Amino acid sequence: MAYPDELLSDGEHVVAHRHPHVKMLVFPVLVLLATVGVGSWLATLAVGLDPPWDMVSLIALGVVAAWLVTWLFLTPFVRWRTTHFIVTTDRVITREGVLKRTGIDIPMARINSVRFEHGLVDRIFGCGTLIIESASDEPLTFGDIPDVERMHSRIYRQVNDNPYDDYRPADPADGREEWHGRA
Repeated sequence: MAYPDELLSDGEHVVAHRHPHVKMLVFPVLVLLATVGVGSWLATLAVGLDPPWDMVSLIALGVVAAWLVTWLFLTPFVRWRTTHFIVTTDRVITREGVLKRTGIDIPMARINSVRFEHGLVDRIFGCGTLIIESASDEPLTFGDIPDVERMHSRIYRQVNDNPYDDYRPADPADGREEWHGRA
């Protein structure tokens, strides 16, 4: 799902748009498979019970299975699907949530440094943690970013390739520096 263009500023373009890495869905998928497997096995056992306990057992199994699937599979899946990490030409944007929507926008001009971390498991899955230090008090940490090294490079490139944030000589002959920044 692309980031809506109507939410971007004039001249702003999306450089990268990612959801968290699918590794965060490994446990929920295992829970789904285990719930279906164990629930099916218990349902075959419940069918052999005497009435009305067979129906009571099936209803109880259905309720427990529905609760497990909703709480431990659907909730993490919806959280994963509604979490966005977007890099544009002007800012880094994060959005997450369904009922309670939260977001952070970090202007590229305010970013002081960008770094990444990924351990062995993250390297196997091809993801990691992105840490952005900006004008805020503490660094902002974004976990489970897919292909974190490439995302790090894209943000670094956007921060340092901005023509408005550098000092450059106005004229090589006089050697004076001219500020090409935004006021």
